[in-house]
Amino acid sequence: MLSLVSLVEELRAAESRLPNAWSQAHLKLVVSDPKALDRAAALLGPATPSRHGNELFFTAARDGTGPGLEHVRRLLHKLDRERIGGRLELGETVEGAAATEPVAAASLVSSWDEALANLPSDWSDLWAEVELLSSDYLERAALAMAPLNPSSFGDRQGLRFRCARRFGYGASSGMVGACFARCDRAGVRGRVRILRALSDTSPVGTQGPVWYVGGRVV
Repeated sequence: MLSLVSLVEELRAAESRLPNAWSQAHLKLVVSDPKALDRAAALLGPATPSRHGNELFFTAARDGTGPGLEHVRRLLHKLDRERIGGRLELGETVEGAAATEPVAAASLVSSWDEALANLPSDWSDLWAEVELLSSDYLERAALAMAPLNPSSFGDRQGLRFRCARRFGYGASSGMVGACFARCDRAGVRGRVRILRALSDTSPVGTQGPVWYVGGRVV
């Protein structure tokens, strides 16, 4: 019989049973209709589920080893929207020292400063990514980084933005640093990576260079 309770609600119930110091939560989804198993596995793809019979096994984490609870919640919402019924069960949980975040991800400001230090002295435009330690940080990061007009790409656990040194598309490096300071104060943890950079550009009849990635302008 199909469950009358949504999978998102079942996740909320499982979340209420997690210990305070949890770092990993192993979850099992029993899919009611075997014909929907392939689709359920595809929708849960970013959580890399394993399969056994009509059961899917995956892990939520807040130590950076897997998708956070908010990310899992969004994936389960997709199953609810497609009316894929099932039963979500909470299995083994890991807690203790594993919940400690890596020191390397302690500050987005320092990560940004380090990324800029590795650029050539005449850099003018760049496209960068904040890789978040957990998808639980996504909403806080998006709010703190709003002046940068950040964008998300699929189900990636991060945000991307443009930065311009003197003029053109993107926020200034100072504005980027200020937004990352807001992230740090909000407890958001992650790392900054420069994806593409240009040096000494001189636009004529345009506000600045653009990149085409996956058929879209960034």
